[in-house]
Amino acid sequence: MTIAASQPAHLRDVPFMGVIFVLDEATKVGFALGDPDWINLGQGQPEVGPLPDAPERIARVDLEPSDHAYGPVSGTRELREAVAAYYNDTFRRGRAGRYTADHVAIVQGGRLALSRALAALGETNVGYMLPDYSAYEDMLSLHLSRVTPVPVRTRPEDGFRLGAADLGGLVERSGVGAFLLSNPCNPTGAVISGERLDDLVRYAGASGCALLVDEFYSHYHYVPGQAGQWLPAEGPVSAAAHVTDPDTDDVLIFDGLTKNFRYPGWRLGWVLGPPGTIAVIDRVGSGMDGGPSRLVQRAALAALEPGYARQETAAVRAEFARKRNHAVAALRDMGVVVDAEPAGTFYVWGCLDGLPAPLNDGMEFFRRALEFKVITVPGQLFDVNPGRRRRGASPYTSWMRFSFGPGYDALTEGLDRLRQMVAKHA
Repeated sequence: MTIAASQPAHLRDVPFMGVIFVLDEATKVGFALGDPDWINLGQGQPEVGPLPDAPERIARVDLEPSDHAYGPVSGTRELREAVAAYYNDTFRRGRAGRYTADHVAIVQGGRLALSRALAALGETNVGYMLPDYSAYEDMLSLHLSRVTPVPVRTRPEDGFRLGAADLGGLVERSGVGAFLLSNPCNPTGAVISGERLDDLVRYAGASGCALLVDEFYSHYHYVPGQAGQWLPAEGPVSAAAHVTDPDTDDVLIFDGLTKNFRYPGWRLGWVLGPPGTIAVIDRVGSGMDGGPSRLVQRAALAALEPGYARQETAAVRAEFARKRNHAVAALRDMGVVVDAEPAGTFYVWGCLDGLPAPLNDGMEFFRRALEFKVITVPGQLFDVNPGRRRRGASPYTSWMRFSFGPGYDALTEGLDRLRQMVAKHA
């Protein structure tokens, strides 16, 4: 899971993040992007083509002469205003505090947005969940001279969700000054919402702990229905709905067009938070990356047009709820244990303990699935361990993340192949 052993001595050992590792390994046995013979149930992007009842995909953008020049490090004011308006319209109706352009930094992609924020932190302890997004490991590792990562392990019996009591215990024991989490969570599909999210935001504020909330899957939100079927939720989920004062509440929200609006190739993200914090993140960006593309920002304006955004997110929840139900049922049928129902994202976090050997080990499952030209992601890749300071075996060696990001037909074919693989080892 690291770069080649022949690397020059002056380079550090850089680990692959989860999806990149599995794609690299799959490439060694014949996988190629776009090859129709392969099914990628490890993919971290949603299907990007037409969906039922979704608006037409944005296919062109008209440029102005100024778009060929450098833009503001913080992003164009026009797009920052559009992002603020989206949050006010979606999450702040009837609330006194409103977001403005000064609460928004536009960044060229989600990982870069998160990297800017972590680079802006002073010396502090930073809490995070286990399991969580694999890229957090290297992001945090880069700042170990200033930042001390402190994990808290979420539990299957609690749906892998963090609560205010969990955060409170971490603040009291370790004095964390910031907490980083994905919500909805990649890889578990857990969603912190409603009163639980409100309690978390309020406790963080009262304790002086900043919340850094990665909401790149916030549109993928599902609720229980009848006969074990889950339905699309009424709307997205966001900590923005629980912020009391956008000017002072130390809540940073990370989102963008990559997952929620299904334009991952545009590499367009943003950070939403108090103006003073956003100003520091902009200053970090002036040295780290220089700011986002004007071209992509102009195209993004169409995606954030209110009617377009509402239609797109409704279509996403409807189609992905259908795929979610299909994936969960098929995985359970072949013996994968889904301890906690995924209420968000497009992932199923499954335990392999009930499968026959060697498929009860995540890495073995992954390698055997490659023989059927199916890509999955072993759970241990989400055991975020900055600096590799924790020793011993990962608690997630018998877990897997299965993606229902591909289209329905490809998803069905991939699940059928996994079923054949399990039957072969029965």
